[in-house]
Parts: sequence; C-alpha cells; structure tokens
Amino acid sequence: MERASHALVDGGDVWLVDPVDVPGLDARIAEAGRPRAVLRLLARHDRDCARIARRLGVPLLVAPPSVPDAPFEAFAVGGERGSRETALWWPGPRVLVVPETLGTARYYCAPGEALGVHPFARVRRPPAILLRYRPDLLLVGHGPGLHEDVPALIERAVRRARRDLPRTLPRIVTAWRG
Repeated sequence: MERASHALVDGGDVWLVDPVDVPGLDARIAEAGRPRAVLRLLARHDRDCARIARRLGVPLLVAPPSVPDAPFEAFAVGGERGSRETALWWPGPRVLVVPETLGTARYYCAPGEALGVHPFARVRRPPAILLRYRPDLLLVGHGPGLHEDVPALIERAVRRARRDLPRTLPRIVTAWRG
C-alpha cells in the first residue's frame, strides 16, 4: 500500500502523523524533539497510532477538527462514507498533509502522472477543497511526498480525477490483487 508516516517538527515539538511502529522510532522522535501528539488523520487509519501514543504518553487525536498548540491548522477533507479525513495546512513552510484523498502510490495515479486522487474519491466528488492551498511540499499517506510544481499537480489531479479513472483502473486492480 506504500504507506507513509510523517513527523512535523516545529521549535522542538513533534507531531506524528499516521505513524507505523518501526525499530528505533522512539530514538528518532527524541532526536527531533518532544512529542506533542499522535495524529490519526483518517479515522480508519489505525496503523500503530494508539500504541505509539500510549508509549510516548501523548494524546491520540483521531480526525481532529483542530490540533491544540500546533503551528498548522486542521480541516475536514471528507472521505468515504463512514470515514472522516482531516488534512493539515502549515502556512509558514507551506506544507499540506493529506492522508488519503491524494496519493503518489502507483494505484492512485494514471500512467504518466505523479499525483492522483484516491480511487473511491474519483467516483464520488473530487476534493475541490484542496485547490484552496498552494503548498511547496505535499505529504501524503500513500507514496512519497512532492516538492516540485505541487499546486499544479494538485490542480491537475483534482480536475482530471473522473476523466482519468479509466486509465487508472488497471493499476487499481493490480495493486489490490497483489
């Protein structure tokens, strides 16, 4: 699934985004600063969030409408039926974090594309709310982040989400079979 987890660091404070537990994680966090919270931005993205939050002694915030004392703001993206998704916008460094609706994993993208809309979101309503933001860095929950031409890539992915679905279907089927 090409899962990605992130640590947002500001002034020695660390917020973990959809973390997966790996050997050496606590040491890496301690190197970055003081953990403030674990953020599970997609309600159903359990991963190892609860266990890590307990171990670090920090709150676990699930699809939070806001993140107390953070330099970034949280906002609702939507999500599949019964699923809540929160994205983060950090205006200072111009970072956008989108856990599920956008991704760079192969099964998100039409051939030749670097960014795509989640397969289910292509069918429903593509995430026009994301067009409000002009990030220099996009962090996603599936695949590597992007740091070049990000606003244009978001615009293209959202505007072409439905149109590109037929070209993306073979990749979706291959990924989910494997």
